[in-house]
Amino acid sequence: MLRLLVLLLTAIAAGCATTGAIPRPFPSPDGGAGAGIAAPPAPAPEWSGDAYGVSGTALLLRGAPYRNGGQDPSGFDCSGFVWYVFDQHGVRVPRTVTEQFLAGARIEKGDVRPGDLVFFDTSGAGAPGHRASHVGISIGGDEFVHAPSTMGQVRVERLGSSYWAPRFVEARRIW
Repeated sequence: MLRLLVLLLTAIAAGCATTGAIPRPFPSPDGGAGAGIAAPPAPAPEWSGDAYGVSGTALLLRGAPYRNGGQDPSGFDCSGFVWYVFDQHGVRVPRTVTEQFLAGARIEKGDVRPGDLVFFDTSGAGAPGHRASHVGISIGGDEFVHAPSTMGQVRVERLGSSYWAPRFVEARRIW
């Protein structure tokens, strides 16, 4: 008899566990158990894109012509290029080099990753404290993509080149 009772209780317990019911021990925002308790705030939304995607978009635009004030594939200036690439990923950045230079957080040259902005002083020697007059997008390693007026098209260059290295001002991460 005891054995039959144990089997019966086991069968009932197993039946409850397999009903598919979802227990609700915690408050729910719809006013269920524990209504009146405030739900924790949702975390701030983060950019859903990725830095490699930004770099990839920038690379796809190689060969686009330079155009002073340009901000679309028919012609770019350096900051218009940055603005356009990030806009394609839903990230709003300022439009001018000066404004982009103030956006985001300064990072060390050795910490530059794909998608980071790299700034140069093309009117002088280039060093921290000098004014940024040109911007590009890091694609990783020692390379960046930008829209220079010289030779008139979007292209990839090396941060460590004899032209760009002495003109480097700083790098910034905007997300």
